[in-house]
Amino acid sequence: MDAVVKTFPPRADSTQPAAGEPEKARAAYMDKPVTDRPSQDEVEAAVRTLLRWTGDNVEREGLVDTPRRVANAFREMFSGYDQCPAEELGRTFEEVAGYDDMVLVKDIRFHSHCEHHMVPIIGKAHVAYLPAGRVVGLSKIARVVDIFARRLQTQEALTAQIAGSIHETLKPRGVAVIIEAEHMCMAMRGIRKEGSTTLTTTFTGAFRDHPEEQARFMMMLRNGLAG
Repeated sequence: MDAVVKTFPPRADSTQPAAGEPEKARAAYMDKPVTDRPSQDEVEAAVRTLLRWTGDNVEREGLVDTPRRVANAFREMFSGYDQCPAEELGRTFEEVAGYDDMVLVKDIRFHSHCEHHMVPIIGKAHVAYLPAGRVVGLSKIARVVDIFARRLQTQEALTAQIAGSIHETLKPRGVAVIIEAEHMCMAMRGIRKEGSTTLTTTFTGAFRDHPEEQARFMMMLRNGLAG
C-alpha cells in the first residue's frame, strides 16, 4: 500500500465509557452506511471509460457486456455497504448452561478490496470472545467478518471494526481478532512481492488487560492450526 497520512481509527473498545464518564457516541461503522449511489447506466458508462483508458476497444465482442458485468460484480463484492453488523449480532442466547469461557471461531476466509487501489485483499480472520452471560450464533461472527470485508478497507481498520462491533453489541468480557491476509496491491503492482502476508491484531477487555488471556487465545489458535 502507498504511504497515506491519516488519523488512525479509535481503539476497538473506545466507545465504552469508563466508570463515571458520559455515554460516548456509537461508532459510525456500527450502522449501515448512508451512500449516494449513481444509477446503473452511470456505472456502466464509467466502466466503459476505464476500458477505453486501458487502450482496448469497448465495441469488440468480448467487452460489449463487460460494463454490465462489472456493475453487477461490484454490487455483490461491496454488498457490505447494504448490511448492518449490529443487526447480525442482535439476536443472542442466554441458555448456555453457565458457559462463560472462550468462544473461538478460526479460519474465517474472506475477500476484501484495498481502499487505495481497489484490488483484492485475500485472507482469513480468527475471532474469539469471552461471553458475559450471553452468546451469539457462530455464523453471525462469520457474517460480521463478511460485512466489513465487503467494503473498501485497510486491514488495520477491518481488524478494529470486527472487534469493535462484537465488543459494542455483545458487551463480552473481551474480544480478540487476528487477521492474516495477502494484499494484491503488493503482489500485482509496486513492489510486487507475491506470497507476503500481513498480520494485524486487536484485543479488547480481558484480552487486552490480562496477558494470560492473550496467551491462552494464541495457544488455542496455534494448537488448532497445528491440528
